[in-house]
Amino acid sequence: MKNIMISIIMPSYKRRREIVSRAIDSLINQTYENIEIILVDDNAGTELVEYRNELETIIKENADKRIKYIQNERNLGGAGARNEGIKMAKGEYITFLDDDDIYLPEKIEKQLEFMLKNELDMSFSKLNIYNENDKLIDVREHQLKSYENQYLIKYHLTKQITGTPTFMMKKHVLDEIGGFEVVSMGQEYYLMQKILLGKYKIGYFPECYIKAYRTKAEAISTGKKKIGGEKALYKYKKKYFNILSFSEKQYVRCRHYAVMAVAYKRNKKYFQAFYNLVVAVFCSPKDAVKEAIALRKRINEVQ
Repeated sequence: MKNIMISIIMPSYKRRREIVSRAIDSLINQTYENIEIILVDDNAGTELVEYRNELETIIKENADKRIKYIQNERNLGGAGARNEGIKMAKGEYITFLDDDDIYLPEKIEKQLEFMLKNELDMSFSKLNIYNENDKLIDVREHQLKSYENQYLIKYHLTKQITGTPTFMMKKHVLDEIGGFEVVSMGQEYYLMQKILLGKYKIGYFPECYIKAYRTKAEAISTGKKKIGGEKALYKYKKKYFNILSFSEKQYVRCRHYAVMAVAYKRNKKYFQAFYNLVVAVFCSPKDAVKEAIALRKRINEVQ
């Protein structure tokens, strides 16, 4: 197993030095040592030169030959930056880390063991989410009844198999599906859907060796990108409604309008917020209440 190289791709954009250092340290200290760390600097432009200089300093201080450094000439966003890392990757397997999250020391070793044991093309894991005070605020885990392709596609449409840092896959999978879609939000959703449609062998690793961090600002985006991105994602999901039952369609609709209601409220567009809330309740009253409580809880707990 030790002769298998793993590429870890980490984009970075406008992140404080101590946060990026924490992420990089977690990669350097992996128990599985045959890795390359591809740091993609997306801080393009003179106004972001401070962040770029800090990344260069971090690399010099670590002096770890496993770190490969890419400087984007223009800002590509998370998806575009990850695609640049994929192009450069030499590893047989690829995984990802956001620059404000960390891997626990055995993450690579344990997930690779799981993939090799089960002869998988791709795996995803449980995800623990913490606030800035290092308090556990959310656990994202999956209760799967089958790994049959059609079941997983339906599960993804309704429950969403996301969490980029939990993904590990063979590099050829990413090459064959064309990497990430360059969209304003939901990049990991589209990626997983392309993998599912490609009928690769997928497995769920029911352990967590990742700490993902969320701040109040990240609990739910307040910009137009959130609203536009959610609309585009819902439109995409509707292409596959033919495989869902009526109740499953209503759940997807309800969740979409509940998310839109919160997004509009945080943008102080109260009429649109109220309208979307009413539609969510109409689609599925029980699910609307559950989604509203869950979203409110996530926002409150990161404070």
